[in-house]
Amino acid sequence: MYRILQRFTTIEIKRRGVQAIQCCGLHELNKEQHNFSNENKSFKRTRNILLGAVVGGCIGYYFIEKSKLVSAEEIKKYNNDEPGSFKEDLPVYNLEDISSHATRDKRIWVTYKEGVYDITNFIDTHPGGDQILLAAGSSVEPFWLLYSIHENPHVYKILESYRIGNLNKDECNNLTKDMTDPYFNEPKRHNALKPASKKPFNAELPPELLIQSFITPNELFYVRNHLPVPDLKAETYELEIEIEGVKKTKSFRLEDLKKLPKKTITATIMCAGNRRSDMIKHKPVKGLNWGPAAIGTATWTGVPLRDVLISAGLKEDDDKFKHVQFEGGDSDVTGKMYGASIPIWRALDKRGDVLLAYEMNGVPIPRDHGFPIRVIVPGVVGARNVKWLEKITVSDKESDSHWQQNDYKGFSPSTDWDTVDFTKSPAIQELPVISAICQPSEGSTVKVEQDKITVKGYAWSGGGHKIVRVDVTVDGGKSWHVANFEHQDAALPPQHWAWTIWTVKIPVDKKSKNVEIWAKAVDSSYNTQPESVENIWNLRGVLSNAYHKVKVNLKR
Repeated sequence: MYRILQRFTTIEIKRRGVQAIQCCGLHELNKEQHNFSNENKSFKRTRNILLGAVVGGCIGYYFIEKSKLVSAEEIKKYNNDEPGSFKEDLPVYNLEDISSHATRDKRIWVTYKEGVYDITNFIDTHPGGDQILLAAGSSVEPFWLLYSIHENPHVYKILESYRIGNLNKDECNNLTKDMTDPYFNEPKRHNALKPASKKPFNAELPPELLIQSFITPNELFYVRNHLPVPDLKAETYELEIEIEGVKKTKSFRLEDLKKLPKKTITATIMCAGNRRSDMIKHKPVKGLNWGPAAIGTATWTGVPLRDVLISAGLKEDDDKFKHVQFEGGDSDVTGKMYGASIPIWRALDKRGDVLLAYEMNGVPIPRDHGFPIRVIVPGVVGARNVKWLEKITVSDKESDSHWQQNDYKGFSPSTDWDTVDFTKSPAIQELPVISAICQPSEGSTVKVEQDKITVKGYAWSGGGHKIVRVDVTVDGGKSWHVANFEHQDAALPPQHWAWTIWTVKIPVDKKSKNVEIWAKAVDSSYNTQPESVENIWNLRGVLSNAYHKVKVNLKR
């Protein structure tokens, strides 16, 4: 079934784009989402590839990278008319007219609501290349269901510049009436989480709540999703292990993994974009506007990856392999499953503590965090801690995933989107030392008691380094105060995977009405944070670990 569908999908997408996907039964595909857990593994992957291809066809892929979220009311105000609304001065086309314009020689047309657009001249400037042709001759609305970020005046202004007509009002709903919101089956989230985006769901806690506990409760752990959350079932779950060059692969059911010797570690996971908002204040970047709470700490229980790979036939002394690739159950915008990889030495290092985790804080991992299996790579960026793990490949090459090759990399502050070359920078693995002031928050009013204010926060360093000191100042660095550690894990470097919660009371000038608090951390290798965000700014807004600075008002 998989090979037949794969061949058919490839041929039809090349020939007709999205129209072909509709013809081969996208409606049925969406209905089958309700029976997702009962599908066999091959068909499930095929369905995800199709869905990913739809995402890849999204015209807004280009638009959203250069703009920020706004409300629908602002959109209308910006354009005077609601985007895609009927325009009396333009000709009317029917569905047959539109579907006939699905190739360059006949011009590429798409629809949005009641609008018809000729995007032929935009195709060559689209960073995603010919993927935009997946929308040819049909509606872009099913694609835009995947990303609510398209409610943006910049997106609609550009789209409307390609407007050529109206869709027949009697037919305007026909292209989308069978489409299901791919986010219809998302997990329920706690109201305390502050969304950076809702579709896909990405959210963090208010900073002052983040540091109330050394271990972050599952319900309050930051969420980083790239696409809809898959609904995998424990009873049908299988993890495939492939060692390149070996014909036979090995599969493990969840119950098989649970029979192997288990291990529990306490580890912090942090998004590469944590504190991106600091960089955005300096200059716009591409990415979600994360504050300082895209980070959390949990106990993780599972089987060491090393043991699983060896049981699958990998020989430790086989030096032809350089990487271990992970493939998740969600698919990226190109139609491939989410993927990442780590160096093989890390996967096999007994001290690396890389786990195939099935428990988070003593209970099965919640769906948002990777149920039933998430690979936990402590000390390494969250993007490599792949959720909903379905396949592991031992290879001589890195993962070819977009997320490994063309994202989650750092660049010079002078590199822009016209000059960036993702092949020139390595994929982020271990994260640098970082700290954040969580209490008081930016712009808040702080009560001065006995001429002092209380400041609290966290500090953490990747690679198993331990925090040895946190320095805090309120006078621009003229004097520094060493913070006390409220909670720090007892593990020693290089297996110190968890953050440190700190607090300090700092004297303030009696005449001051406001102050700017600075914090910086030092780890066990005496790595420390850079002072200025300007000097580490990068176009993706990752690795934002400059001194954390918070301005507050004082109340006596």
